[in-house]
Amino acid sequence: MAQEPIKAVTIVGGGTAGWISAALLSRTLGPSVAITVVESDEIGIVGVGEATIPAIRLLNGLLGLDENDFLAATHGTIKLGIEFVDWHTVGQSYLHAFGPIGRPLGMAPFHHYWLRRRQAGHNESLWDYSLNARAAKAGRFDRITQVGGGYLEGLVYAFHFDAALYAQYLRRYSEAQGVTRVEGRIVGVDQDAESGFVTGLTLQDGRKVGGEFFIDCSGFRGLLIEETLKSGYEDWRAWLPMDSAIAVPCASVTPLTPYTRATAHGAGWQWRIPLQHRTGNGHVFCSDHIDAAQATDVLMANLDGAPLAEPRQLRFTTGRRKQFWNRNVVALGLASGFMEPLESTSIHLVQSALSRLLALFPDRGFNPVEIAEYNRQTALEYEYIRDFLVLHYKATTREDTPFWRAVRRMDMPDSLKARIALFSQSGRLFSQDDDLFKEASWIQVLIGQGVIPQAFHPLTGVVTDAQLDEYLANLRQIMGRAVEGLPRHGDFIAKACASRTAGR
Repeated sequence: MAQEPIKAVTIVGGGTAGWISAALLSRTLGPSVAITVVESDEIGIVGVGEATIPAIRLLNGLLGLDENDFLAATHGTIKLGIEFVDWHTVGQSYLHAFGPIGRPLGMAPFHHYWLRRRQAGHNESLWDYSLNARAAKAGRFDRITQVGGGYLEGLVYAFHFDAALYAQYLRRYSEAQGVTRVEGRIVGVDQDAESGFVTGLTLQDGRKVGGEFFIDCSGFRGLLIEETLKSGYEDWRAWLPMDSAIAVPCASVTPLTPYTRATAHGAGWQWRIPLQHRTGNGHVFCSDHIDAAQATDVLMANLDGAPLAEPRQLRFTTGRRKQFWNRNVVALGLASGFMEPLESTSIHLVQSALSRLLALFPDRGFNPVEIAEYNRQTALEYEYIRDFLVLHYKATTREDTPFWRAVRRMDMPDSLKARIALFSQSGRLFSQDDDLFKEASWIQVLIGQGVIPQAFHPLTGVVTDAQLDEYLANLRQIMGRAVEGLPRHGDFIAKACASRTAGR
C-alpha cells in the first residue's frame, strides 16, 4: 500500500517545549513539511526548566547553535553537576557531578577499587576522583576535552539559562527556518467523527488552523492529549508526594557557581540556579506537610540576594500520561507528564521524546504498532527517571520532621528495590539502554546518601595494594593540576559569553 507522507505538523503551545519541537523538526524534516506553532501571548510559561543535563549540548549542536551566542542570549552559565545539601542527614552534602568517576582499571569498575581502599581504612572521598566535582567546588571551568595528555576525559557540562529567553531564541531560529507562528487562544478542537483524530483548531477570533499531525505542548492542561482525547494519567504521588512549588528570582551574588544546588528542607527542597543576571530559586514541597504560606516563608528566608519579583505558586501531580501518543497527537513537555525538577530532566524529556518521534515518524496511516512502540519506550524512560528521583527520598537517615519520616518509610517500586539491594550487598550496578542515568550517576547518589556496599568486586584483587596506591595518587594529582589551571567560572563567562544585558 502506498504511503502518504505527513505534510503539515501543528504544535499547540510555544514555551520551551513548543519551540524546541519547532526548531528540531524544522531542522530535520526540511521544507517538505509545513510546521505551525499556535500560541497565545496571554498564556505564560511555567519556566522551571532553567537547569539542564549534558545531553542538551547534542540538541544545540544538531541545531547548529553557536554556544557562546546561545549563552549570551539566555544569560546562561555553566553547570558541572548538582550539589545536594541535607538530603542524607542535616549538615551533610554531596555532588552528583557529570562525567566519569575515576578511570577504568582492570575488569572491575573504578568505584570497587575505591570501596576496597575504604574498607582498608583509607578516607579519600569518592569525589576526589571526579574532575567535574573538583572543578565545581573550586568554582572553575573551561572547555577542555581531555587532561593529563589524554589520560583522562575533560569536563562534561550542561547549562543554566533563562527558559523564557531560550524559547524566544529558538522561536527566532525556527521562524528563520520557515516555521509559521499563529497568535491566538484556542477555544475549540475539531475531530473526525469516525476515527476521533484531531483535524483542526478553532481560535477565539474564529480562525481555523488545520494539520495532519499535532504535537501537544499546552502544559499541564493537556488540551489535545487529555481534554480532547482522554488519554489518562498515571499518578505517582505514592512515590513522589511533592505537589507544589513556590518560585522567585533573586539578585545574583558572587562567586558565580558552576553547579545547581538542591537543599532539603523540612517538607521539601529548594533549588538554586545561578544565571548571569539573577539567581533562580524555588521551593518544591508536599502540601500534606506544609502550606503555601509557610513554604513561601522558608524560601524567602533562604535566598542569597534580594528578591526580584513576587513569589508565584505552581501546583502539579507527579506522574505521566497513560498514552503519550494517541491517534494523531503526541504530548511533549508538561502535557506528557511531570516529575519534579530534582535532577533537571524536564527539558531532556522533550529532547529525547523528539528523538524517539523522529525515529518513528509516521505517515498519514499512523501505524498503531509504531505508536505502541513509542509509548512503550517513553514509559520506560519515565519509569527509570522516577526510580532515580525516589532514591533521593528513600536513601535518607533523616527523622527530624513528619515528612522525612513518611518518605523514608514509604513503599518504593520493585525495580528500585532490586537495584538498591544489589548495590548495597555487592557494589554492583547495571543500567539499561533506556536509562538516562548511568552507573556514575547512581553510584554518586547512592554513596552520597549513605548506601555503602557491604562488599567490593573480587577482581580488584588482581591489583596489589602498592599498585593501587600509586594508581589512585596519580589520578588525584592529574586532576588537581588540571583544576588549578582552569579559569574562574565567572571569568570564563565574562570573557566568552557575557550577557547582552549584563550592564542592566
